[in-house]
Amino acid sequence: MKILKTIATFVTGGAVLLGSGMMAHAESGQGDYRFSSGSPDFVHGLPTNPEEAWLLAAGGRIYDNWWEALDVAEPNGTHPSYPEAGQKSGEGTWRCKACHGWDYAGKDGVYAQGSNYTGIMGIRGAQGRSVEQIAAILRDDTHLYSSDMINDEQLGRISAFVSRGQIDMSLYIDIETRQVTAGDINVGRGVFQTVCAACHGFDGRLLDWGSGDESNFIGTEASELADEVLHKLLSSHPGAAMVNLRAFPLEYAIDVLSYAATLPTE
Repeated sequence: MKILKTIATFVTGGAVLLGSGMMAHAESGQGDYRFSSGSPDFVHGLPTNPEEAWLLAAGGRIYDNWWEALDVAEPNGTHPSYPEAGQKSGEGTWRCKACHGWDYAGKDGVYAQGSNYTGIMGIRGAQGRSVEQIAAILRDDTHLYSSDMINDEQLGRISAFVSRGQIDMSLYIDIETRQVTAGDINVGRGVFQTVCAACHGFDGRLLDWGSGDESNFIGTEASELADEVLHKLLSSHPGAAMVNLRAFPLEYAIDVLSYAATLPTE
């Protein structure tokens, strides 16, 4: 199902301004119950009255993998701006995280070394910039995200994420080892057992996205790639019906991450 395109969302001065049709409907007193037959798809749909938490989480999924997040065709080939210093190729180089990292710090963070190194700076410096400035950068001759790939309304989501949705992961994760360094495991256990376990199971092994003889559970990811897991805890996995903790205090996501890192890895 394609993203609903009937409502344009613009973000100005830190506030979400809804399209006139949507606002008129809200004023009619029907509120969040605009859809009389069926409900918008949770994975690719758009809520009638998007809150800031939803907007930032949706933008985070576009940052992760925009074609999965938006249910559109994946790009062809390697991104023209992907540097020679990089070791990747193909459509994956079109993902924002491919150059800027899960921790948003690029060459100054987790991607300072290893197979993901590109030498490209992160997006931390764009935090607090206007959505319009960020959107223009994403459309420029370096980033090359056309309206056929990401339309203007969707571009507003990722621009809002860059402006207002980033966190400083170095406060919670060792950027050299990618291990979590903060969080209350006991609080995390409670959240995991009552929320995350619905899909991942109580030991985190109900879902396995490994290949061959190699298993890949939530415990595997959290103990080895804490920065990636933290991003997904706050934004969900693109294209999947996964809950996220964006609407809750940040500490909850850190606590869940610290507990998830104690779960079985095989």
